[in-house]
Amino acid sequence: MNIEQLQTLASSYKAVTEDIKWESHLCFSVGEKMFLLTSPDEIPVSACFKVSEEDFEELIDRDGFRQAPHFAKRKWIYLDDINKLGSKEWKMYLQRSYDSVVAKLTKKLRAELGV
Repeated sequence: MNIEQLQTLASSYKAVTEDIKWESHLCFSVGEKMFLLTSPDEIPVSACFKVSEEDFEELIDRDGFRQAPHFAKRKWIYLDDINKLGSKEWKMYLQRSYDSVVAKLTKKLRAELGV
């Protein structure tokens, strides 16, 4: 999966916003809470995303995955090359990341966003 495909997938979820943070990181958020962080200017393109405890334990043992710096206590994983996940896996992990962030939004904000 390339960065354009990942961007299209992340943007397909309801009420998602994109912005640039820290000068060069393309971030995808819902309710102003990030669920995906990418580095499109790096080669290869890297990414960080929120995972469950179970997914964290599974992914941390795979080549190219590690605990995301600065986000580790919140169970974010860093992937050194977005091509190490196929489109089916990306769809699954992004949906889970998005859903976990939405679940922590206030009831009022979820209603406002329609999520």
